[in-house]
Amino acid sequence: MLNSLSGRFLILTTIFVMLAEILIFVPSIARFREDYLLDHLERAQIASLALLADDMLETELEAELLQNAGVFNIVLRRDEARQLMLSSPMPREISETFDLREGTAVVLMRDAVMRLTQPQNEVIRVIGAPLREAGLLIEVTMEAGPLRTAMIDYGLRILLLSAVISVITASLLFFAVRIFLVKPIKGVVDHMQSYALAPEDGRRIISPSAGITELREAEDALKSMQTELTSALRQKDRLAQLGSAVSKISHDLRNILTSAQLFTDRIEMSEDPTVARLAPKLVNSITRAVHLCESTLAFGKAEEPSPTLSMVLLETIVADVMDGERLAVGDHDVRFVTNIPPSMAVRADAEQLYRVISNLVRNARQAIMVTGKAAEISVTGTETAENWLIKVADTGPGLPKQAQDHLFTPFQGGVSKGGSGLGMAISEELVRGHGGSLELMSTSADGTSFCIKLPKCDIVF
Repeated sequence: MLNSLSGRFLILTTIFVMLAEILIFVPSIARFREDYLLDHLERAQIASLALLADDMLETELEAELLQNAGVFNIVLRRDEARQLMLSSPMPREISETFDLREGTAVVLMRDAVMRLTQPQNEVIRVIGAPLREAGLLIEVTMEAGPLRTAMIDYGLRILLLSAVISVITASLLFFAVRIFLVKPIKGVVDHMQSYALAPEDGRRIISPSAGITELREAEDALKSMQTELTSALRQKDRLAQLGSAVSKISHDLRNILTSAQLFTDRIEMSEDPTVARLAPKLVNSITRAVHLCESTLAFGKAEEPSPTLSMVLLETIVADVMDGERLAVGDHDVRFVTNIPPSMAVRADAEQLYRVISNLVRNARQAIMVTGKAAEISVTGTETAENWLIKVADTGPGLPKQAQDHLFTPFQGGVSKGGSGLGMAISEELVRGHGGSLELMSTSADGTSFCIKLPKCDIVF
């Protein structure tokens, strides 16, 4: 219980109320002391009235009046003359004098604290103003012991009352916190635990109902998070199912392409110049398709192969990409430009780099063909001391806003109409596997440019 939120509220409230009572204890005890002394002055003044009525009082009556007033002597000053009204022997000399007519709040609190800390039964003189202007001043002598005893008794009663108030206040706060704060928080925790058991179940998503603003905001945030997580899990399941289907299709397609490879030998033996020129391209395309199917099967098993890095000529890879895209252009006015030093070699997996560049060039070509306007696609290779840079640019229509916001997100970043968005996601993943990055440099109505950055240095551990 002590480690619970309501339990700690109970303890803290009790402590704070007691601290508040202690802070007001000193002023309270100072006020009690002042009232105690004023009461004795008032009783002394009343006792002195007997002497004013009868100049001669018997000794026994005088002693009784002083005892009832709780003083030893009474001095009344009337008309500039001090007159000893009643008197009795004093057990000790006067140790201190207190003038209540000049006492400020600070002085009264100081004197009260000093009296509590002095256990000696001293004789003190107290001066005050008579009631109803019955003189200029009244002065009495009295013992301080009974005053200290009364102050201690009053202080103990205050502390006891403070303790009772603290317990009652803390208990009320305890139940209030449990009802208005702890119970709603526990409800949110229960919702979270229930949701964790089956996050795909939309029925377990919390329905905000708290009346407290902060808790309602927490519930709204939790609902938003649970809704997004449930959608993500459902999409993950769909992707898993799709991956399983693609793996099966890729398995059969690989067998078909393997059979197609058997016929390429006969095509290469053809004497037709066009066939002889295009046959190597066909062979390379079928080989790449077989490799892609094998990679898809490996991906379906969560075994995406790491790139096999070697120094490859960039110009050769780009030339293969450009030759294939030129055949796909047909009658459209699309120019392909390469600006790559013949000797520029990069460290990469040739097949994976081909897929990345081919995807970028193909996306640019498809976007340009949709517009029907003349345009240019260029691939430029440069290098710095740290990286190889491959820039793929076009003068096409630019990327739509949807594609820019989800460029590398599967099934959301499709560039062309009907596209799945897988191409860019796969390309970005392949480049990251090389330790590099694929970035969108710019896109507008004047064209789009991407930059593939491949690092030259190895990672040093």
